[in-house]
Amino acid sequence: MSNVLIMDHPLIKHKISLLRDENTGTKDFRILVEEIAMLMGYEALRDLSTHLVSVKSPITESMQPMLSGRKLAVVPILRAGLGMVNGILALVPSAKVGHIGLYRDEVTHEPHEYYCKLPENIDERLVVLPDPMLATGGSAIQAVDFIKAKGCTNIKFMCNYSVTSEKRP
Repeated sequence: MSNVLIMDHPLIKHKISLLRDENTGTKDFRILVEEIAMLMGYEALRDLSTHLVSVKSPITESMQPMLSGRKLAVVPILRAGLGMVNGILALVPSAKVGHIGLYRDEVTHEPHEYYCKLPENIDERLVVLPDPMLATGGSAIQAVDFIKAKGCTNIKFMCNYSVTSEKRP
């Protein structure tokens, strides 16, 4: 079953517009990618399960929600996905990080893996697979298929795909 969540939050749209501006410098570009990833991660991870634990505050002890023991991994598609990792880790610092490197064959345009390092027990984890730009989807499909082949069934692919109304010369 495939689910798609379109994130059309005004802050995400605003930051993507700034990202596209030809006057945006390298430093600001990196900061914007990280901020967009954090905003997207906030939405993408809204279904994480919680359980109640006893918390003692200065006033009283009460039952409070905490994330359940589900293990999380962030596995960016190299290199572009690297810029999104810290935005997601800002939300879930305990997440493990892996990497998948893919390149596109210049003749066949098919994606090929050149590097893969995944966290232990990847089959037991929720994997967030960030890649900032979705073009044909070939690399995304290859990365998801590769992670599935390792036994993982819980994958969230996180990317920017937007249709603009800009007119091109």
